[in-house]
Parts: sequence; structure tokens; C-alpha cells
Amino acid sequence: MPAKYELDDLDRKILALLMENAKRPYTELGARLFVSGGTIHVRMNKLIAAGVVRGQTLTVDHTRLGYDVSAFLGIYLKGSGLYNQAAAYLKGIQEIVSAHYTTGVYSIFAKVICRDTDHLRDVLQRIQAFEGIQRTETFISLEETIDRPVQVISAAEMDELRDPSE
Repeated sequence: MPAKYELDDLDRKILALLMENAKRPYTELGARLFVSGGTIHVRMNKLIAAGVVRGQTLTVDHTRLGYDVSAFLGIYLKGSGLYNQAAAYLKGIQEIVSAHYTTGVYSIFAKVICRDTDHLRDVLQRIQAFEGIQRTETFISLEETIDRPVQVISAAEMDELRDPSE
């Protein structure tokens, strides 16, 4: 496998359709893309081996599980050399669903999901207990408007691939 896998048009179309609905059978994808299901299977194995596809996940509506508060935290570290230690510490806090090492005013920008504001306060206390954190700023999300994967084909190409009955 080459160091950098070059996606072709078929690869991008396969990815676009699966990102829209990962439960689509390879035979259905093959029929839509005018190739065999076996070709889709081989292409997916190559995309996995190349690290383009890292796995399959289940997306759950956290609000239906009783987690009604989404917040973003700007985390200031006492020093940039503390990032690795802070990241390791933050990984142990399950309410943190993503964290990014950033440029700008924050050292780390994280997203947390909590049941309510009392739960959020408890999570903030656990985060701030790490000695290397100078302070945090919290932004509570009122509504998530967009949550989608990166687009690998144009909207017009995607429209051509969609089944009119969907």
C-alpha cells in the first residue's frame, strides 16, 4: 500500500454513500455505482488498510439518553509543555467527547456532554483539578445546527447517486 493512498472517483462515491448511510449493503452500492459488490468490498478493504476508513461507529442522540447539556471548554494551560500530560488526564474524563490542541488563546478546546448543569459543574471541577490547567472558559451550546462528515464529492454528484425513493 502506498504511503499516501490516492482516492479515485469510485472511492469518493463509495465513501459519500456510506457516510450518508453506513448500513447500505455492498451489493446496493455496487448496483448504484455500476460495479460488483465484490469490487466495493475490495475497495473498502484498501481504504481500511490505507487508514482512510478507521472504523464504523454508532451515532446516538445523547439527549434521548438524558444528557441534555453540550458545552465547549476553552482550556488554558500553565505552559505548552503540559499538553501531553493534560491530554492524558482529560482522556480519563468520560464526559469529554472531543478535545483539540489549538492555536489562539486556548491551549485545548474540548466538547463535553452532561446530564444537566449540576453534572457540568462536577465535570468542570474534575477538569480544573489538574494542576497544569490555569483556567477554563465554558460555552453552553443552545442548539447544534450542523453535524456532518467532510464532503468528498460535490452536492450535485451526491444528488445523482441518491435513490429517488429515499
